Amino acid sequence: MNFTRIFNDDQGKSQFGEVNLDVRDGGPIGFLSERFPVGDMIFRETPSDYDFKWHPAPQRQLLFIIKGRCEFMVSSGETRQFGAGDVVLLEDIEGEGHCSKALFNEVRHSIFVTLPDDVVFG
Repeated sequence: MNFTRIFNDDQGKSQFGEVNLDVRDGGPIGFLSERFPVGDMIFRETPSDYDFKWHPAPQRQLLFIIKGRCEFMVSSGETRQFGAGDVVLLEDIEGEGHCSKALFNEVRHSIFVTLPDDVVFG
């Protein structure tokens, strides 16, 4: 299973990366990853005109997009778009951070799940 991550390089600049999460045969229910400890779960509704300039993530967290679409921009100016069903690991908790904005005048519903520092994916 793969998903995108946003993290800092050695100079505090944000960039995109990929997480390749191993899953194993769980029998008739499908494939499962190992269990990971998590912190809090936060439900969020983001307005359709959301356009948040440079900011670091408040803590390491997984973003699960339920409804709507958004765009993230990292320090290099590279952008990626995400929508319902996408997962993003936000790890740029220091430095310049990233920009995020709503797309297509859509309200976004999402869930944030905070992560302890010792949880490592991939």
